[in-house]
Amino acid sequence: MAKTNKQNLSIIDKELKIDGSISSTGKLIIKGQVTGTIEGDAVIIAEDGIVNSSSTRVASITIGGRFQGDISASKELIILATGICSGKVECKDLIVENGGVLNAEVSCKTSSKLSSPKEKNSIVPGLKSEKRIEL
Repeated sequence: MAKTNKQNLSIIDKELKIDGSISSTGKLIIKGQVTGTIEGDAVIIAEDGIVNSSSTRVASITIGGRFQGDISASKELIILATGICSGKVECKDLIVENGGVLNAEVSCKTSSKLSSPKEKNSIVPGLKSEKRIEL
């Protein structure tokens, strides 16, 4: 018998308003309104979704609706063409589609910024380390 890969799926529908804390595993789709904190794996805010969060800690988040507050995404933050994000954002990868709005203090963490000082030695002979430019 073949193994099936089941991932949890939770939906907050259009008519649902939540005020409090949400903790989920798998995928969480928000079509309604959420005020509070969110912790989870993958969060998708649909075009009709509205989130006001003082703390959102997720692996990845896709915003097609409106988000206001603080986001910490260990993998990626995607803002779709219909999405609006404001507040404070910390993520590894950031993608903003044409038409998407990002009005936030943004901090993108990359693996090169997290590397140890030993790895930062120049690989070009004669290049002094203080003249290196990180992009």
